[in-house]
Formats: sequence, C-alpha cells, structure tokens
Amino acid sequence: MSFRIQPAPVARPNRCQLFGPGSRPAIFEKMAAGAADVINLDLEDSVAPDDKAQARKNIIEAIGDIDWGGKTLSVRINGLDTPYWYRDVVDLLENASDRLDQIMIPKVGCAADVYAVDALVTAVERAKGRIRPISFEVIIESAAGIAHVEEIAAASPRLQAMSLGAADFAASMGMATTGIGGTQENYYMLREGQKYWSDPWHWAQTAIVAACRTHGVLPVDGPFGDFSDDEGFRAQALRSATLGMVGKWAIHPKQVAIANEVFTPSAEAVADARAILAAMEEAKKAGAGATTYKGKLIDIASMKQAEVIVRQFELIAGN
Repeated sequence: MSFRIQPAPVARPNRCQLFGPGSRPAIFEKMAAGAADVINLDLEDSVAPDDKAQARKNIIEAIGDIDWGGKTLSVRINGLDTPYWYRDVVDLLENASDRLDQIMIPKVGCAADVYAVDALVTAVERAKGRIRPISFEVIIESAAGIAHVEEIAAASPRLQAMSLGAADFAASMGMATTGIGGTQENYYMLREGQKYWSDPWHWAQTAIVAACRTHGVLPVDGPFGDFSDDEGFRAQALRSATLGMVGKWAIHPKQVAIANEVFTPSAEAVADARAILAAMEEAKKAGAGATTYKGKLIDIASMKQAEVIVRQFELIAGN
C-alpha cells in the first residue's frame, strides 16, 4: 500500500443518471418523480443550436420550481469548443437557485479544460455570493481525454464523477462502429469455428476506473444506445459494475430500473459480505490473518472487498 492513502469519493447514490433535453421541459417533472439517483438536464447534444437559449431558460426555471427530492441535480453544458458553454455557466450560476448541485463538462481532453470551467464557476460564485459550491462531473469522449485521464481526474477538488461517452469516443479514436456502447459485430475472436464477442470499451473503462479510484472520483458508465435491448443494457451494466463503476447513464426511462437493480448489491451478496467480515473477525480474535468461508480462503483483502459491498448497500439503503 502506498504511503498516500487512496481518497474516498463523495458518498452519494449514483446507480443511474437519467438524461433529458432542456428543450423538453414537459418531461422534467416525470424525471424528478422517477427512480434515478442523478438527473442530468442537457444543454449539449440533445438540443439543437437554435433551441439552446430557450433550453437554458427552461432549465433555470425548472431547477427552482420543481421538487427534485434527494436526487443529485446536474446540468450538462456545451463543450468548450463551442460558443455556448460560457453563457451556460454564467446564466446557470447567476440565475438558477442553489438547488443545482453539479455541472457536467463534456468532451474533456485535458486538465486545462476543467481548470477553465472551474475558474469561471469560481468567479461567478464569488460575485453572486452563492453559498453551495457547484461540483463537477466530466465525460471522457476523445483520444486526448483517455490519454490524459489521470490528470483530468486530479484537475479540480470540485470533480466528483467521470463517465465514458462511447459514441464521441469511438469517433475520435477512428473506431469502425456506429453503435453507442455494447458489443460490436466485428469485434470478436474465433476459436474452433465459433465466434466470441469481447468488449471494445473494456480497456477505456478500466483506465477511467483506475484514475477515478486514485483521486477519489466516482467512475460511471455512459450510454447504451439501443434502448430496445434490455438484456444488452443489463450485460453492459454488469460488466461495468464488475470493473468497479458505480452506475450507468439512462437515455430512456425504461433503463433506470435495470441500472438500479444492477448497481444495488443483492441481498445474497450483502449477506455473503457480512458473513466474510464476521468470519474474519473470529479469525482475528484467534490470532489468525486468514480463514476459510464456504471452502475458500479469505484474508484481509477479502475483508476490503466485502466492506465495499456493505458500504454501497448501506449508502443506498440510507438514502
């Protein structure tokens, strides 16, 4: 173990992030009443250029007028390569209520991108006397973003979450695919005449998880484009959870329940985890550093794994 202890991320449920375009205010109350832990009101890709100013007004009004309950409320601003992002930040922080929790920064390619938004946010907060500081989440959507993922994860104390945006990432990497997440038809291995499909996003997700865990940031899986494929979404979510991600985006309300199910530890998993902790406590009392549980060796590392499951369960149950 390094002398520098791995920091803990913010303690909040983040199993599902439900997205909705700012140009469709009619759906905001339904989003607020749903089961997603995080609401992302969007000013970027889902909003046409001619609609962005009105979408911004819709979101500012809704932040104060709608009861969002205990959800984390986030707004995805436009990218720093557009003429819209600065006005997104200024208008949100000058006019929206303090109920806004977070700003999502898309297409982050380096730490300087986060610094630029941080500087503007800090200036507006000070000028307006905002009491609750805004937190950040970022999306890795480019070759530059994944190349600089660790410096991005360490870029600002405001940063709480990071996601992989599969579609723009694929385009930036020159990947031969038009799918958003999931397995890809031509990304397979062949053994004895049988095709076996592997996960083309695995390595990028792993890099994001490692960077996030190093710097105390929540790693979140991004979108799964085919919202008619429930089992494909579930499979992607299960892979992401196994890798250490804490949640997944939903681009359609039907995906929320699946994400919540996958990223909530099952009763069986929690019972096993607690049994492992109890078995290790008994071993410690006997002066042993390891013992067996269900015929398998368990030790201090097993305790740490079990503690992750129990903490996640208690966090969700207590929300």
